[in-house]
Amino acid sequence: MATTAANVSQKFRKSFKIVSKDILRWFPGHMGRGLRKMQQILKTVDCVIEVHDARVPITGRNPDFQHKICGLRPHVLVLNKKDLIEAKHEEAIRNYLKNTGISSVFFGNCKDQKSRELDKVIPVVSDLICSSNRYNRSEEKDYSVMVIGVPNVGKSSLINWLRNKHLNKGNAAQVGAVAGITRRVQNRIKVSEEPKVYLLDTPGILQPSVKDVEAGLKLALCACLQDHLVGEIVIADYLLYTLNKMQNFKYVELMGLEDPSDEIGMVLVKGAIKLDKFQKVKHYDGSLVKRPNIAAAAIYLIREFREGRLGKIVLDSVDSCDSTG
Repeated sequence: MATTAANVSQKFRKSFKIVSKDILRWFPGHMGRGLRKMQQILKTVDCVIEVHDARVPITGRNPDFQHKICGLRPHVLVLNKKDLIEAKHEEAIRNYLKNTGISSVFFGNCKDQKSRELDKVIPVVSDLICSSNRYNRSEEKDYSVMVIGVPNVGKSSLINWLRNKHLNKGNAAQVGAVAGITRRVQNRIKVSEEPKVYLLDTPGILQPSVKDVEAGLKLALCACLQDHLVGEIVIADYLLYTLNKMQNFKYVELMGLEDPSDEIGMVLVKGAIKLDKFQKVKHYDGSLVKRPNIAAAAIYLIREFREGRLGKIVLDSVDSCDSTG
């Protein structure tokens, strides 16, 4: 039976508390090297394409990019994974970003080769470059474009999408479902012949530390951090908190509950039982007993969110975009 806000009397958490903030530190050596390399080769770049997750259009956009990379060259923002948010939120997000100085914003799905808005990326990039001061590259016939963003938002997928669309060629950039696949600045990849455009894939760069704990948890929920660095149960608990705050109770039936709950332990135990996920643990007397595998249930719940089966959800609140998904 579907659960609605009208028949829920339980008081949910008003804020999310976490024991340790240290889990939100993740700036491996390859990220620091990647950022330095990006700055070094900026003089060979005509334009920057920033890729980010449409579910968090504000959170996680590394300010180092804005000051050290984007502010020095024409800048385009591609919000990937648009299939995971409601289309009605796009205008509010565009307006918010426009007020922050970003006028070229595209919503796309790099897994869909028919994603129409991504068709506009190369033409807009070309126009921006033509109308800009190319400095030491003014005599160059080809266009050089750097693709940047935090981990696992679809940078390599966008490069492959554009290459397939404009050159009808297969993948040239490595793609993975785990944050941190691209670990160094790659060679130039041609994605268009007329105009001749080369894209430069780069490693995902996070801030050295995420000061806002909730911002870090949003990134973790969207898989911009590797799950084990934060912990699947913590991520699942933040997801539960978020869904309850949005009065989205699709998890109730999914996890075998009778009513919404604010207790992640109980939700995961019930979910593990429904999923028939158990693990053997040693009892104090040495015997083995079966216990619900709450880690497996947490992974399942997180995956359902990431694949859109808990609703199309914007995690950031942007003006009139109410984030209720």
